[in-house]
Amino acid sequence: MSELVKISRDGAVATVLLNRPERMNAMSLAMWQALGDALAEVNRDTALRCLVVRGAAAADGRGAFGAGADIAEVVEKRNSAAQAEAYAAVMERASEALRDSPHPTVALVQGDCVGGGLEIALQCDLRIAGAGARLGIPIARIGNGLPTSALRPLVELCGRSTALELLLEGRIYGAEEALQKGLVTRVLPDEAVEAEAYAVAGRIAAGAPLVHRYHRAFTRRAADPRPFDRAEWAAPFALCDSADYAEGIRAFLEKRAPRFEGR
Repeated sequence: MSELVKISRDGAVATVLLNRPERMNAMSLAMWQALGDALAEVNRDTALRCLVVRGAAAADGRGAFGAGADIAEVVEKRNSAAQAEAYAAVMERASEALRDSPHPTVALVQGDCVGGGLEIALQCDLRIAGAGARLGIPIARIGNGLPTSALRPLVELCGRSTALELLLEGRIYGAEEALQKGLVTRVLPDEAVEAEAYAVAGRIAAGAPLVHRYHRAFTRRAADPRPFDRAEWAAPFALCDSADYAEGIRAFLEKRAPRFEGR
């Protein structure tokens, strides 16, 4: 496994660490590849219940989720349409692995979360940000277009008007403005955000995995205007036949915490 993306585990919660602190975790092609590989590994781990995605802090303590793309590398490896498509294929593999992970995902956003960094955070279910976070996609400044794999979740999160404000103006939002615009889930003081993100992950991990998978899939499906078909309509009721549902009811009646197994 590459050192550019590190995985650590604490019980049912795994941390996926973007690990290029000397460049504020700016995304290179190798990092996108390493992220895809790391996610393929954690997505196969059926004992996990939640993923926290974050960036490594620099030696001076400055945090950054991800400070965009490695522009020096862009000149070499994304210098034509053909090169850009090949590069995007690696990016999309990682993005899809995060978006379609069987585990709920939480982005712990500290410091800069711009360009490729925000593209990664957009794929997570929740984004817990420190007050000093900065978020944006100033991609028009280098004459580049946002891949559709990132454009769709951006518009879904904050709407077309805000997406265009970010993309046309190259705006960089502070954390509070990002919260107001729907780009992040909540904002905490910088000194409290790490603890809150892992508390969120712990609460998620304590829930029923089958139910989490249903809610994650069907909140996405609910954005589609097509009516639900019969199988989709029945999906939440089928959960009542699961062992986890029986365990949840027993635990409630016995006044104890449930022990869900994802079956």
